[in-house]
Amino acid sequence: MTVVSQENREDTVVAAPLFQDAVDLERADQECSERVLINISGLRFETQLKTLSRFPNTLLGDPRKRMRFFDPLRNEYFFDRNRPSFDGILYYYQSGGRLRRPVSVPVDIFMEEMKFYEIEDGAIENFKDDEGLMREEERPLPDNEFQRQIWLLFEYPESSGPARISAIVSVVVILISIIIFCLETLPEFREVQAAPPHENANGTSQGKKPNPFTDPFFMVETLCIVWFSFEFLMRFLSCPSKPVFFKNMMNLIDVVAILPYFITLGLDLAEHQGSSQQAASLAILRVIRLVRVFRIFKLSRHSKGLQILGQTLQASMRELGLLIFFLLIGVILFSSSVYFAEAEGPETEFTSIPDAFWWAVVTMTTVGYGDMCPSTIGGKFVGSLCAIAGVLTIALPVPVIVSNFNYFYHRENEEEEDGQYIHVTNPNIPSETNSSRRSSSTASKSEYMEIDGDINNSIDNFREANLRTGNCTIANQNCVNKSKLLTDV
Repeated sequence: MTVVSQENREDTVVAAPLFQDAVDLERADQECSERVLINISGLRFETQLKTLSRFPNTLLGDPRKRMRFFDPLRNEYFFDRNRPSFDGILYYYQSGGRLRRPVSVPVDIFMEEMKFYEIEDGAIENFKDDEGLMREEERPLPDNEFQRQIWLLFEYPESSGPARISAIVSVVVILISIIIFCLETLPEFREVQAAPPHENANGTSQGKKPNPFTDPFFMVETLCIVWFSFEFLMRFLSCPSKPVFFKNMMNLIDVVAILPYFITLGLDLAEHQGSSQQAASLAILRVIRLVRVFRIFKLSRHSKGLQILGQTLQASMRELGLLIFFLLIGVILFSSSVYFAEAEGPETEFTSIPDAFWWAVVTMTTVGYGDMCPSTIGGKFVGSLCAIAGVLTIALPVPVIVSNFNYFYHRENEEEEDGQYIHVTNPNIPSETNSSRRSSSTASKSEYMEIDGDINNSIDNFREANLRTGNCTIANQNCVNKSKLLTDV
């Protein structure tokens, strides 16, 4: 029991006893006042304590945690945080666990606010699903030490110096292969060198086709494929899970980048040895060689920018689908309109509605090549409406896509600043559950729950001022003593 004496008075006031757990502390809060005032950068919110106590593991729900931000002079909790975001945070407590982001708040800012207020992990994951954001999957490591080192060497360039060197070599080889793919299409390199003619069985002479295996482009391409194959093979042999390995889109891109070389090599061998009647048509060869261009997507394994772009497109598939759907409706509508508007024109270029599709697409996307243009007044009016509708159609889904891009961009920057593999786990070590993570984080933060000396002095001054004025009731004195006791916890 703690006894606090008052000036010029003989009686004493008995303060509230020191409670042992957060439940009793919360009950004391409710006895003092059922309402609590929260100041967010000058904007005040008022709610009930029982509303905040629904989630005792959060910052506002735990009395000890939120006591760090208590201002005894104003009798309120002050947070220097984003004001519009707190509408969604307070609704989380009022609705019993549902998170709704305010329209005016970007996704990345609202995510930072949720982390600050220590919202539960399950609610954050549900929020990401509602927003169309991808969940961060754990990336396990192999059990064997040698395989783990090989996997880190080729999969995580940030893990060590040799891994960075391997990533640089891989990027250089990819760039060389793309340059070779482009240079070999130049006319001076595509010309077949003339060879001494020879007579065939029919007595006609024909030039001998040069050996493709002596081509410098083929030799450089072979060296690039050797590196790609070696890298893919080492990653496949050291991966922690073979089924998960082939489910990864980047690994499928590696396969697509390697297979065309071996298919073309087999066709060239068959044709060179004469064991095949025109081993494959020229169109098939062109398609196979065209697949080599997808090799450029291998750069996304080492480029954070391409990874952010891919994640943004994947998270914005619904918005992109709406954009294509709106464009399709506009193309059909305006191509039909311009066809009938230009039907009476003497030299009209819109001979049918399908022919006007191209004009509608380039007009709605504001490209406007000018190869097809209306000539009548009605056609020009339809063209003006088509251009305006195209601008509005494209502008509507863009803010959502930009918001998703900002979210992934800031998340990537935060991971780089942390410098830790938070989501890389070892299968033979049991992973932490959400409750254990939450308890460990609470334990680590409990060291910082003590209030500074200035706050202690302000609480003492507040108590003494009340004692001098003689307006300190039992309930108010209990509140002050409870605040003082909380600072000593």
